[in-house]
Amino acid sequence: MSEKSPERVVLSREKLASAVGDRWSDAELSEAVALLNRADGRFPAGVRTLPADLVKAVQRERLLAAMVDAIVDIGYNTLAVQNVLTRAGISRPTFYEQFEDKEDCFLAAFDAAAARMRERVEASVAEAGPSWRDQLRGGLVGLLGFVADEPKEARAVIVEARASTPAGLRRRDELLDGYAACIDALVREDLEEPPSAIAAAGVVGGIESVLYTRLQKGETEELDELLPSLMYFAVLAYAGREAAGDELDDAALA
Repeated sequence: MSEKSPERVVLSREKLASAVGDRWSDAELSEAVALLNRADGRFPAGVRTLPADLVKAVQRERLLAAMVDAIVDIGYNTLAVQNVLTRAGISRPTFYEQFEDKEDCFLAAFDAAAARMRERVEASVAEAGPSWRDQLRGGLVGLLGFVADEPKEARAVIVEARASTPAGLRRRDELLDGYAACIDALVREDLEEPPSAIAAAGVVGGIESVLYTRLQKGETEELDELLPSLMYFAVLAYAGREAAGDELDDAALA
């Protein structure tokens, strides 16, 4: 499928540092970003002063970012490797040094986005209060924040994985199952008679459905407004209508 000159992906220094870890110095990361910015998002030809393994790591992150950008615009089934190359400003041989095919690249992009989502959720849970409701609320705050701040990555994980490949669907199912297991374990620590573990799967499925619809419509503004309703839905499954209603009442008073 031909495209109308899509913009080349741009990696911020912060995002690059988060992706490649602390194997390189601040100066080297800053030089990498400066080189990319001066050359329209691609490394210039010729002599480079950067370590070869840093260049390879940056190329990989550019390809992952380009995959996310392309799949959101085009969809997995229509997408071709060339769509990724155009956005990344990277040659075909360099792509195949990193990935076997477009599925391999998509799965790597999915894993990277899902990991950032989990990190955001876990950090928010860690800052929440001790009760299961506090921590559940904290997790939802982190999740909604991730979707609002990284809508393309969120769409790749929540929406596009459904229409990708059997391996992509398994990745998505494993991610949702992981969240359900965390909720079930959290609730069991506090409630004397928690319901069946299937309740957590239902809660996660309901939350995912709401976010799927929002992302499909491109409605990622003011997602924090969903928090009271999502908390009502989740608390209802474990503590009943009166406790769930408190979530809406507290939101109305805030």
